Amino acid sequence: MTSFSPAIVHAPFSAFSVLGGERVLQTHPRSTIEWIDLVRKGIPASAIDAVMQRLNVRQAELSRALDIPERTLVRRKKEGVLNREESGKLLRLARVIERAAEVFEDGPVALDWMKSPNASLGGATPLSMLDTDLGAASVIDTLGRIEHGVFA
Repeated sequence: MTSFSPAIVHAPFSAFSVLGGERVLQTHPRSTIEWIDLVRKGIPASAIDAVMQRLNVRQAELSRALDIPERTLVRRKKEGVLNREESGKLLRLARVIERAAEVFEDGPVALDWMKSPNASLGGATPLSMLDTDLGAASVIDTLGRIEHGVFA
């Protein structure tokens, strides 16, 4: 995955903004180390709603994309914070969205791509592949090929 670029940290589809920005995160991670610290402490559960709103997905879709049971997401919202593993999954999703927005140079186009079946992913949608590290890596690889004009 790409490293976090300070130049795009405020972009509408940066990982930071997808997760709700400073209003939700209560901090502004500017380096990979700061993101790691945030994941270890736990991302605020209100980031779930921020992601659903930004991606225009229902909670059930987000649950599948993260491989976190929907009931767990509801419980975390009540508790106020995601655990380390859940935080890592949510950040992984946000980083892939950021990368797609970089490649397509258009957030809404990137989101449409994330939700559309893709032949190079065996007909799966990129969003549905984010439930595993290997799936996320495949999506990132596909984005790299698109960026370099290699579509197959």
